[in-house]
Amino acid sequence: MGRAPTSGITLGHRETRVVKGMLARGDRQHDIASYFGVNGGRIAEIANGDSAYPNAQPSPEADLPPPGPYLTKFAVQSVIDTLTEAIAALDLAHAENELADVKAALLLARETIQQKIDALQEV
Repeated sequence: MGRAPTSGITLGHRETRVVKGMLARGDRQHDIASYFGVNGGRIAEIANGDSAYPNAQPSPEADLPPPGPYLTKFAVQSVIDTLTEAIAALDLAHAENELADVKAALLLARETIQQKIDALQEV
């Protein structure tokens, strides 16, 4: 079995500064790697000064993303699927002629979105 192809994601000077800022803030290396979509080893290299930009200064906290953990690809796909279902319900509402049917389809779209919001807030 061969190696998996590389992601093609590289961390340049700007990203290295953000990583250093996140590390200084106390973010977990795992969360930082997840945010950038890289292997945790890349974050460890930056933390140890073994990166292409060892002298890069940390970004100020005001320029950092919110602390993790971050959504996984699985969770993002789940949100996309839910929004697709809501769009289908809105399309159904648009196609209806009876006001009661339009309202029912709009309610279905709203409930679909609200259920996903509730599920994400539990994470």
